[in-house]
Amino acid sequence: MESLNVFLLIGTGLMFVGLLLGTLSARIGVPSLLVFLVVGMVAGEDGIGGIQFDDFSLAYVVSNIALAIILLDGGLRTRLTTFRLALKPALSLDPVGVMLSASLVGAFAPWLMDVDWRLGLLLGGIIGSTDAAAVFNVVKGAGVTINERVASTLEIESGLNDPMAIFITLMLVGVMMNPEVSFGWEMLITLIQQFGLGMLLGLGLGALLSEILLRARSNEGLHALLLCSGGAMVFATTNLAGGSGFLAVYLAGLVAGNRRGGTGDNVLRSMDSLAWLAQSGMFLMLGLLVTPSELIGDGLINALLVALFLMVVARPLSVWVSLLPFRFKWREKLFISWTGLRGAVPIVLAVFPLLAGVGQTRLLFDITLVVVLISLLAQGASLRYMARWLKVSVPATTPPKQMVPLAATGDRYVMQFEVDASAKAEGQRLGAITTPRITPLLIIRNKEFRNLAEDPVIEAGDLVTWLAPVGERDYLSDLCHRLSKDEKRFYGDFFVRGGVPVEQLVAVYGIEQIDPLLHGLTVEAVFERQFGQQAVVGDTVRLGGLKLRARTVEQGRVLLIGIKLPK
Repeated sequence: MESLNVFLLIGTGLMFVGLLLGTLSARIGVPSLLVFLVVGMVAGEDGIGGIQFDDFSLAYVVSNIALAIILLDGGLRTRLTTFRLALKPALSLDPVGVMLSASLVGAFAPWLMDVDWRLGLLLGGIIGSTDAAAVFNVVKGAGVTINERVASTLEIESGLNDPMAIFITLMLVGVMMNPEVSFGWEMLITLIQQFGLGMLLGLGLGALLSEILLRARSNEGLHALLLCSGGAMVFATTNLAGGSGFLAVYLAGLVAGNRRGGTGDNVLRSMDSLAWLAQSGMFLMLGLLVTPSELIGDGLINALLVALFLMVVARPLSVWVSLLPFRFKWREKLFISWTGLRGAVPIVLAVFPLLAGVGQTRLLFDITLVVVLISLLAQGASLRYMARWLKVSVPATTPPKQMVPLAATGDRYVMQFEVDASAKAEGQRLGAITTPRITPLLIIRNKEFRNLAEDPVIEAGDLVTWLAPVGERDYLSDLCHRLSKDEKRFYGDFFVRGGVPVEQLVAVYGIEQIDPLLHGLTVEAVFERQFGQQAVVGDTVRLGGLKLRARTVEQGRVLLIGIKLPK
């Protein structure tokens, strides 16, 4: 009993310290995942804790369970519109990008460390893919809003490329264990099986899981536990069938998350806690596995050089080649290259050859650990600054005080805003700012309800509640709140609807010359002409001396545009 209490005290104490430091990490720009990893290292045999832990089998099992929960949570938060926007580039980054990155590292490592080429290629396979847990965590906690085209590409890529990394690693472990094995149809069939069964079972079992949950009457906490246990069953079933459980559980979360009746905001908040528990426990355990004293010397220098090569050569080159067919600006490509975050998945993959008994694989584990540490420290900590420097971030809109989905009306939400002094809505009659897509529900002034039938004049401090599609949230926010300095600098002081004719802007702002092909078009059509149905918030077109910047986008349609006047 005493040993149980000691174990409980140490385990919960480490978790408490990690979580406490994790809450402070965002203020100093350090990814919380790095904090948990360092806490585990400090508690390990080379640290002040002196805990000796080298059970790689247990770490492998725990890490797989944690990754399944993290990928499920990531899928739940991914909207189908994200796939419409970024599926093709993400699929290009997945096989092409991962294989090219792995090949480049596989060529560099043997030259640097004078090891067998198969060992170098195995290292490339282990660290060649980005990590979903790291990407979801760091992008969400970066303190900036990344433009949707870039953020969607990063999220989908990290969610889909684990099967390729696992396939490369297992294939090369098999080659090293049996050098006579050949690269042929059997390998290709295994790859197709991993992806094919992962997709089929993920979508099919995800639809079944979401159907069950839609009919289950439970509170939010129990609903989140049902989701987690169901997702774990999808993960295990797919792995037993020979498919990729990681891909399957991500797709199952995607299906369940887009059935909004089954996963409301409260459920997602409960899932967020479970995902935090999973990733913090996983990184603490992986930190305990590390022996920093073994990294000192030539091994550390080699590991740092491999990490540097991956970040500044292999990843950027693979991204630029993969994204050649797509409409990405050079700034966006450079940011995607820099945000090739490595996390728990490479460390878990580095355990595969250790468990299989492949020679020299402790060296691979140590190098992988250094690569992950450098990635989280250099790339993760600098993400917000890189986003601003490369201009791929957009200012955050002031959110409503409350926003609740109304199930009976499809995609409509009840949104409540408090009107700021000097906001555009102040002094306006309610009917003058109401559009066909939004319906005012009530106005509360000094704790009293106003009669909407009298078409009241809106005053500062009013609480105004609307029923509107989510695409009107920015319009209502701009009406009821003063624009921040960042918003004014980015979008300008004036906004127009996408349906405004170009000729009207020409007349109002005195534009002298425009492209004759733009006559007769609306502003929305101008954006569609340049970006197709792939426009995102922050995209810009120039009209004479005006800079028009997309403010609100719904399924590729630009609904609200900011106007920046020439200086």
